[in-house]
Amino acid sequence: MHRAPGTSVRLKLTLSYAGFLMLAGVLLLGAVWVFLLRYVPDRALLDPARTSFNGVFPVRSNLLHVFAPRAAAVLAFLLLFGLVGGWFLAGHMLAPLTRITHATRLATTGSLSHRVRLPGRGDEFRELADAFDTMLDRLEAHVAEQRRFAANASHELRTPLAVSKALLDVARTDPAHDAREVIDRLHAVNARAIDLTEALLLLGRAERGSFTRERVDLSLLAEEAAETLLPFAEKRGVTIETSGDVAPAIGSRALLLQLTTNLVHNAIVHNLPEQGTVRVDTGVRPDAVVLTVENTGERLDPELVSTLTEPFHRGTERVRTGHAGVGLGLAIVATITRAHDGTLVLTPRLEGGIRVTVELPATFPHAGRGRPASPAG
Repeated sequence: MHRAPGTSVRLKLTLSYAGFLMLAGVLLLGAVWVFLLRYVPDRALLDPARTSFNGVFPVRSNLLHVFAPRAAAVLAFLLLFGLVGGWFLAGHMLAPLTRITHATRLATTGSLSHRVRLPGRGDEFRELADAFDTMLDRLEAHVAEQRRFAANASHELRTPLAVSKALLDVARTDPAHDAREVIDRLHAVNARAIDLTEALLLLGRAERGSFTRERVDLSLLAEEAAETLLPFAEKRGVTIETSGDVAPAIGSRALLLQLTTNLVHNAIVHNLPEQGTVRVDTGVRPDAVVLTVENTGERLDPELVSTLTEPFHRGTERVRTGHAGVGLGLAIVATITRAHDGTLVLTPRLEGGIRVTVELPATFPHAGRGRPASPAG
């Protein structure tokens, strides 16, 4: 935004300080003058030439003649002192703002590693500097995350394209090759590329927060996700159990359903080879509604669990099972949770498997109605 040049804040503070000092001086001298006039007679009681030696006050005409030049000298001194002192005082007071401005200019050039780190006790400038440093920390982390995401997304998108090109080259160079096999493999690769693209679009939509908010009951979304994935769970020998209370929240029904579906799907895929269990529970707390999804499975390292929400991160089990997905399941869950001002916690279970807890702000106090556990499979 283009602005016309104006007076610097330092000069404004200097003039303000000097003006205030001059006003205080004028008021002080005026008060002295009024005080003196109360005790000075209109005419001299003695010979005016001898009044200064005998301790008798001079008449008002002589007093004004003596007082006025000295008052002008005092005001001139106050003006000079106010300008010089105000200039250095304003510079000292605005020094933290100069450091913040320097850090801001560095940030605009792309250097996000610089910090203000203003020393001293807390005041308005230091609160501003600390807030600016916090913003830079988050911005730097976000930019780094976006760069990793872009690099991973490029790699993931390049893989199906490379596979498709290889299959087409084989079909072109080897006419005797089974065309149906090539078509089937191309269909599978294309479907994976479409799934990845849709996941990327969903992730970007959630990150932008460009969705309509409405009242949503997480318990109904949990039941819908369980019913949708029931055939897939039965095929893998996994039982889904849903229970809990009505959990009203404010947000996008489509995104929250995607969140719930991703959690239940991951819980099914990363489970025991047979006779596994997935438990989906909803509840209400004084200030939040809670969705919990936990499953049975192998014991997980807490360090590995803490990285599962990173985009395109895949555990060893996911690769072995043949259900690799696109590596964005939990990343989408984390993004949707943040977009709804919620928190996501992943905790490995001691007996194996993982517990995922999503907390979203409650819409209103609710007593809660019980819903008996209903095995879905």
